[in-house]
Amino acid sequence: MVLALGCVLGIGLLLAVSPFLWPRPTAGAGPSRLATLARDRLTQAGLHSVTLPTLVVVSLVAGLATTALAFALVPVTALAACAGAAGVLLPALVIRSQARSRRRVNRAVWPDIVDHLLSAVRAGMALPDSVSALAHTGPASVRREFASFECDYRATGNFGLSLDNLKDRLADPVADRVLETMRMSREVGGSELTTVLRNLAVYLRQDSAVRAEVEARQSWVLNAARLGVAAPWIILALLSTRPEAATAYNSATGVALIVGGLVVSVIAYRVMLGIGRMPEEQRWFR
Repeated sequence: MVLALGCVLGIGLLLAVSPFLWPRPTAGAGPSRLATLARDRLTQAGLHSVTLPTLVVVSLVAGLATTALAFALVPVTALAACAGAAGVLLPALVIRSQARSRRRVNRAVWPDIVDHLLSAVRAGMALPDSVSALAHTGPASVRREFASFECDYRATGNFGLSLDNLKDRLADPVADRVLETMRMSREVGGSELTTVLRNLAVYLRQDSAVRAEVEARQSWVLNAARLGVAAPWIILALLSTRPEAATAYNSATGVALIVGGLVVSVIAYRVMLGIGRMPEEQRWFR
């Protein structure tokens, strides 16, 4: 009996860790999830021409510069190392903030884009022409992407491939849903496209209004989290300018105190962000 229970336990543990030991094979050596997420963030922030190696180099340079500046102002090794880690993460945080701001702006214009598509379809235009027309009649923030779609479609005549390229340029979950609706209508056919687009526009407006209201109400939680994390480190930096305090913080106990404070600050900040921020939409159609 004990042997059977041990075998069952071993099989269960093996099944639990099998996704990590033997990941699902993929066709070809595609980019990792982290690289894909970073590429989407750069696209959403409007940095289409910035490559991932460039971002890594800029992050390392920012980390080294921040470390040197912090150590020159405050001669505490552990504090300079923490500042360097923050400097490495700073470009990614700036890009993430810019991407979030652009997504918030685009979330408000997508209902209008769907209305433009609906009007074009009702006027009898073909789906490729309806999407291409957004390069001239759509909101200014997305005209460049739709102009690229128009050039792709004129060059290849392949609607599906042009839609895939447009989705990569937009890197937006809402865009994925709208464009996949257009693709399905062209490939499958049917007479319900106008109804689907009308309902989608209503849903997008309601979702945008709800998100805006919740974000406005919970903004104080995010501001409190930022202030609560920044205040102790500002005080620590001011204290470290005194020679006796710098000597104490350079000791083993001081290093342990700074590292422990860093771990607690990161955990507390992530918890506060989880409480005060709505979950971001994920891209399901790539």
